[in-house]
Amino acid sequence: PEKRRKYDQLGENWNQPGGFQPPPQWGGGQPGGFRWGGGEDGGVEFEFGGTGFSDFFEAFFGGGRGRSAFGGFGQRGAMTERGHDVEADIMVTLEEALHGSTRPVSLRRAGSKKTETYQVKIPRGVREGQRIRLAGQGEAGEGGGKSGDLFLRVRLARHPDFSVEGSDLVHEVKIAPWQAVLGDQLIVPTLEGNARLKLPPGTQGGQRFRLRERGLPGVSGQRGDLYVVAQIALPKKLTEREREIWEQLARLHGSEKSA
Repeated sequence: PEKRRKYDQLGENWNQPGGFQPPPQWGGGQPGGFRWGGGEDGGVEFEFGGTGFSDFFEAFFGGGRGRSAFGGFGQRGAMTERGHDVEADIMVTLEEALHGSTRPVSLRRAGSKKTETYQVKIPRGVREGQRIRLAGQGEAGEGGGKSGDLFLRVRLARHPDFSVEGSDLVHEVKIAPWQAVLGDQLIVPTLEGNARLKLPPGTQGGQRFRLRERGLPGVSGQRGDLYVVAQIALPKKLTEREREIWEQLARLHGSEKSA
């Protein structure tokens, strides 16, 4: 009885492999209906026509032809996709990191011979490794999607007078032995011009002297310090008179030790 019922409802091909076969009275291809067939990739391909419930499918799947879940639905038009972000390095001087600046930067994209120039604002207090964002200057999007961004990664340029330790600057100065022993007044460079440093008597090699708030802006906005490091430079050659003086000093210190 069950087989007979299916035969009456679905026709003589009710039990053939391939799944559901519509009965003749459904009228595939007639107005208001639909037709189906095997897709090229093995999915079930169908086409809507007329009105009725097909309008729902057209609104949901984009209308016209499509694929079932077995083969994946096609979509009308390309999908919009945001462009990729791009990164590049930018060399920044210590003076620019201290004061900030705006200057042109020229870049050449990979695989392109065209050079592109941008006006880049370098903020005051920028740090090594920090990124400066140029919105919309990355790779172009697809299908009308937005362009990506261009990120410029900061690299602090080497300075002839200073090395960088966080927001502090370090400057090494060579002094003569008599300056270390007797003390002296030194003129040392800063990012904003020269400054005076009082060298006390008995200065040791490697000793540091701090000039407050002569460094770079820190994360909090407060400036770091400038450290001047004394390096005692010994003479490589001596005149006869200089040798006599050093020998006198040696004898003097020797007699003091033996006394």
